[in-house]
Amino acid sequence: MSLFRRVGIIARLDKPQILDTVKRLMDYLEEKQIAPVLESDLATMMPGVKVDISLLKELGKKCDLVMVIGGDGSFLGAARAICGFDVPVVGVNRGTLGFLTDISPTNFREELDPIFAGEYLEEKRFMIEAKIKRQNRPSGEGVALNDLVLHPGKSARMIRFDLFIDDQFVMNQKSDGLIVATPTGSTAYALSAGGPIILPKLDALVLVPMHPHTLSNRPIVIDANAKIRIVVCESNLTYPSVSCDGQLNITAAPGDEIHITRKEGAIRLIHPKNHDFYDVCRNKLGWQTGYTN
Repeated sequence: MSLFRRVGIIARLDKPQILDTVKRLMDYLEEKQIAPVLESDLATMMPGVKVDISLLKELGKKCDLVMVIGGDGSFLGAARAICGFDVPVVGVNRGTLGFLTDISPTNFREELDPIFAGEYLEEKRFMIEAKIKRQNRPSGEGVALNDLVLHPGKSARMIRFDLFIDDQFVMNQKSDGLIVATPTGSTAYALSAGGPIILPKLDALVLVPMHPHTLSNRPIVIDANAKIRIVVCESNLTYPSVSCDGQLNITAAPGDEIHITRKEGAIRLIHPKNHDFYDVCRNKLGWQTGYTN
């Protein structure tokens, strides 16, 4: 008897091969007498399929496991939607890198069998949230699993802002912006900007300046429970944006304060028992394989 009786399915909708993977996965679940629950947008792409359907925002409370079929971007969107529910998530990789979606679409039966038998690794990945205040009033908010990024938006101008950590002034910076990344996001945009890789199990955040005007501005690793405050200087002539995982943008204005904190709860990420973070780095980042004595 599987530990998971109702499995929610979320998938990208822009690749026809993904629908084939969804159909094969549904057949597999039915063989195991596990009830699939399709996310509503996905269900519209599969007319005539007689299974339960759920809105994305309600999927987490209706299922005891959620499967995401796609790339890391699909996983990030799903994570933001279900982060309020204590439901585990497993990813089937139909994207490119696949740091978060590590089940093979071709060998998923062999990899999922042990998971449904209760043999798997589970790790918790925390998320962060941003709340923007304008004249001490809320003007926007967002959640991210990878990163929150202050950037110029459509303008090519640099941004000037003040950075505070736990109410202590850190610096005034003029740059293209700032990346605030979790350990999960340390292998994404922050890595491209010169930030360090942080092991997923660490309670830490990394702050990575983007093309700072002063070259001595370097990445800073801080406690994950620290309170970050970014004040967009009044002297800015443009309205910068705060990006959540590169998928949701919130417009900020000169004088706004951006408060970034760790979000309560965590995403429960399911891996096969042989999952190895360093092996993932070797394969995804092109590190040299093998070793010599």
